[in-house]
Amino acid sequence: MTADRHQMYNNNKFKLGLFGANCSSGRAINTLPERWRADWESCETMAKLADETGFDFLLPIGRWKGYGGPTNFQGTTFETITWATGLLAHTKRITVFGTVHAPLFNPMVAAKQMVTADHVGHGRFALNIVVGWNEPEFQMSGIRQRDHGDRYDYAAEWISAIKRMWSEDEPFDVNSTYLDMHNVVSEPKPFARSAPLIINAGQSPAGKSFALNHCNGFFTSFRELDVNRSKEFVASYKAEARSIGREIDVYTQGHVVCRPTRKEAEDYFHYFTTEGVDFEAVDETLRLKDITRANTPDYDERRKQIPLMNIGYPIVGSPDDVAEKLARIHGAGITGIGFSLVNYVTELPLLAQELLPRLEKMGLREAIK
Repeated sequence: MTADRHQMYNNNKFKLGLFGANCSSGRAINTLPERWRADWESCETMAKLADETGFDFLLPIGRWKGYGGPTNFQGTTFETITWATGLLAHTKRITVFGTVHAPLFNPMVAAKQMVTADHVGHGRFALNIVVGWNEPEFQMSGIRQRDHGDRYDYAAEWISAIKRMWSEDEPFDVNSTYLDMHNVVSEPKPFARSAPLIINAGQSPAGKSFALNHCNGFFTSFRELDVNRSKEFVASYKAEARSIGREIDVYTQGHVVCRPTRKEAEDYFHYFTTEGVDFEAVDETLRLKDITRANTPDYDERRKQIPLMNIGYPIVGSPDDVAEKLARIHGAGITGIGFSLVNYVTELPLLAQELLPRLEKMGLREAIK
């Protein structure tokens, strides 16, 4: 491989990834019979299809406990480093992320796990660092959540120690606020001694600062009605990175419903975000944020919005519509998008056959060689 691994070994101007496929139902809180089950056979089939057709990356969700309801939304999940390792063994081109809760993973163990995955994939492992927010998951682990700003302070020490393990040949000590490590060594180094692509999606000032200082990529939200604002944010964020001697790419996330016609896509999108919702799981999502009927006068309205908010930016329509919306995102300076599907296996063929060629004609992607 000769291209930069931080660009996922290709020259595609706009990167495309699949988001959330390690979790049952993906990111769509739905009760549909075709909903994503996230069994291993389906994940492997999805990864091979995405790899063969030219998608750039797979991005899992770090999830440890479901949200209840008749589907127990995201209740069946694969741990992401081992999920990535397995899929890297069955693919040839695609980059596969691990989404890792820094507070839950000992840095020495995590460094070795990720290097193992990286060698399996010949340099195609990437890391999405998360600090955690879901209290029931932390209660399961027996690890206490830190205050918000402290979470990122810990993550900074955590990834700094891991980067040293990935690069330094001589034993070293770490004596910091949160870590006390002695005579640390780690072999082998990442594949070809090149550190994996690292991203973060923290939206708070602390999260954005962490990404600027420690990551190669940052995930932000995109709003179609305010493209100029998104463009201004991307430009200023990249300029801020350059001011401290770093380069950073900006990505976004969303959900794609692509069908042969716009009406088919819009009808399906309406169905799975209204009648097809697992509203018991929605109630649990709100409860975790201390939003209940008792303390929230507009609870029913918020309840309706959660299925839409959960999937991020909706990209709905015919192949032409979807291509135009992705081009609009690229026009804001965004490097790529990780998106979810209701069913990753059944919906991928249309995207490969109809969407990718359109993006190639737009100059946003190159044909697979």
